[in-house]
Amino acid sequence: MKERYPLFQIIDKDGRVTTEDYESELTEEKVRSLYYHMTRIRTYDQKGVALQRQGRIGTYVSFSGQEAAQVGSASALGEEDWMFPTYRDHGASLTFGADLDMMLLHWNGRIEGCLPSRRKKILPASIPIATHLPHAAGTAMAETYKGTNNTAIAYFGDGATSEGDFHEGLNIASVFKAPVVFFNQNNGFAISLPVEKQMNSETIAQKAEAYGIPGIRVDGMDVFAVNIAVKEAIDRAKRGEGPTLIEAVTIRFGAHTTADDPSKYRDQEKINDTRDELDPIFRLERFMKNNAMWDEEWVSEIRQEITQELEAAIEKMESYRKPAIEDMFDYVFEKPTWTIDKQKNYLMAGGKQ
Repeated sequence: MKERYPLFQIIDKDGRVTTEDYESELTEEKVRSLYYHMTRIRTYDQKGVALQRQGRIGTYVSFSGQEAAQVGSASALGEEDWMFPTYRDHGASLTFGADLDMMLLHWNGRIEGCLPSRRKKILPASIPIATHLPHAAGTAMAETYKGTNNTAIAYFGDGATSEGDFHEGLNIASVFKAPVVFFNQNNGFAISLPVEKQMNSETIAQKAEAYGIPGIRVDGMDVFAVNIAVKEAIDRAKRGEGPTLIEAVTIRFGAHTTADDPSKYRDQEKINDTRDELDPIFRLERFMKNNAMWDEEWVSEIRQEITQELEAAIEKMESYRKPAIEDMFDYVFEKPTWTIDKQKNYLMAGGKQ
């Protein structure tokens, strides 16, 4: 199976081009755009962890190590395409055009941060595992019925492939040739469960065979490979040829969330020791230096610009009043059920009947 699903790669860990087939697409303009977005979301991610540790936001989900997968995929989308992210895909959402201040409000518990994007077709992050995959298939089908040429991309982790919604989403998309890309980020762990203990198949990409759709396995630390694989899948969908399953093999450098200790279930020391070698941003930097695209002055400018943007967004987030605890009851249904009202009244009364 490994030979049937080889790892698609364009640059290796040293930033060297491994195939000449796509060199014409690696323009300096594109490289700079990808580097900017990867640097921006890495800065945001590091700040997110710091804000949580300082008690300024709630539990935070880091995506450090998955920047190439998220930026590469999001950069392949068209303006009118749909994005269905999970709780770990705020990097992809920001790249596609989500509002930074709204993203921070999400982690701060404000309901404004849980609404669809104001500028792009980005759905609120799915917290339940895989439940959004049928939604993505249905949305893509609706675009077909309306006669548009728009597609959808649905993000999910390796753990989601063990959920029923994964199979239902792929099946219905396959049957109706829905223009959707199912984008899996295989970071090796479903929280603490390693992928080899979760499934017997050697790859996630091969699961596409059951639904008669293409399965692609790509180096998720190679932003070029991810970008081109997703772009080709989107082009295929727009031609009316149906969905594609893409497995981006990547690494989660940090914890599952800030409430997690990864050293309890994996060799975190080994990951830390090899981090610089595997880091997708450093890989892109090496490519830029190998090809005379590295500009220290430009890099310094964008880092300063990103920091200023982030600080302004944090200041805006902290200007809002603290989240109201009753919000988590008031917005479950359009009209609260008696069970929801009972729970709310119990909590608001200080836990007294």
